[in-house]
Amino acid sequence: MDIHEHQAKELLKSYDIPTPLGKAVFSVDEALSAAKDLPGPIYVVKAQIHAGGRGKAGGVKVVKDLDGVKSAALTILGKNLITHQTSNEGKLVQRLYIEDGCDIQSEYYFSMVIDRATSKISVIASTEGGMDIEKVADERPEKILSFSVDPTIGFQPFHSRLIANSLGLKGSSLKQSGSFFKQLYKLFTELDSSLLEINPLVVTSENNLIALDAKMSFDNNALFRHPEIMKLRDESEEDPAEIIASKHDLAYIKLDGTIGCLVNGAGLAMATMDIIKLKGSSPANFLDVGGSATKEKVTEAFKIILSDKAVEGILVNIFGGIMRCDIIASGVVAAAKALSLSKPLVVRLAGTNVEEGKKILSDSGLKIIPADDLDDAAVKIVNAVKEIN
Repeated sequence: MDIHEHQAKELLKSYDIPTPLGKAVFSVDEALSAAKDLPGPIYVVKAQIHAGGRGKAGGVKVVKDLDGVKSAALTILGKNLITHQTSNEGKLVQRLYIEDGCDIQSEYYFSMVIDRATSKISVIASTEGGMDIEKVADERPEKILSFSVDPTIGFQPFHSRLIANSLGLKGSSLKQSGSFFKQLYKLFTELDSSLLEINPLVVTSENNLIALDAKMSFDNNALFRHPEIMKLRDESEEDPAEIIASKHDLAYIKLDGTIGCLVNGAGLAMATMDIIKLKGSSPANFLDVGGSATKEKVTEAFKIILSDKAVEGILVNIFGGIMRCDIIASGVVAAAKALSLSKPLVVRLAGTNVEEGKKILSDSGLKIIPADDLDDAAVKIVNAVKEIN
């Protein structure tokens, strides 16, 4: 789950990590009122959306007076902001963050992210703050410090010194760095964060460390432990189909292709998407119904897939282990009938009660295309879609 910058900064403050003064607002009048409560005379008006690259897209404006705040708020609020992390339609800006200006001496990059391959926490720091870290990694990899922290040992003082030395911190900012980075690690681990990015992390003209921007994501599987984080969820920033899927315990992610996928198991879903691509088409979604799908759950999965107008055909790929093939087959038939499905549908079943499942499909009277294996299924759905275009 992602949260907004202003929400991330409130969490930073609760861990005694310095950030500039600011307030989230939802209207131009609120923006002016918030600016009046700040020291000024420099203000920053920031669009609040769940995407990076806001500054380059015109979503962050530095202004010198209240008139500038009003003008920037009028320009940004209600605008569809298109960045390199949004779709072509962009994201509607429904809230702003009005922040006090900061006298910046130096800008740096800092982040923590879960490394699932090593079960450790990767720490990344760079002197190239304010830039896309991917571009820095590609063009100037020597500017990036990267190391892992074993959670069984935790963040140690030498880790802070390693970061500070890499960034070239001196004087009071160097003294602050020990507590600063230790508290960031504490926040990251205690709140089950999956990503914490501060870009830029700045040193002010007074040589103080400040988190000038903040981006945070959290492990959905751990949110039951953090009701205070769950309250920060902004459903308006999420795909409506993904919200519906989560309410039915379905793992769904919309993609850009035309072949809808209904699969049980994340690994099998990934393999299914790969082979669709290999056969010359593209998956329209990732959808994992899990190991305990019911007829009702399968019907909801079909509804979600078909809510995407780009979908031209559906591939159901089920390996029955815990999940029985006959239950999936019954769900597929019920869903196809209830939704008057007219688009090509290919079903591949294997595993528990597979023969019973195949019989249910063949006796349904529906135009369901059976497949013997994954390769056969991918070829059949890609060809079926081509035939109707």
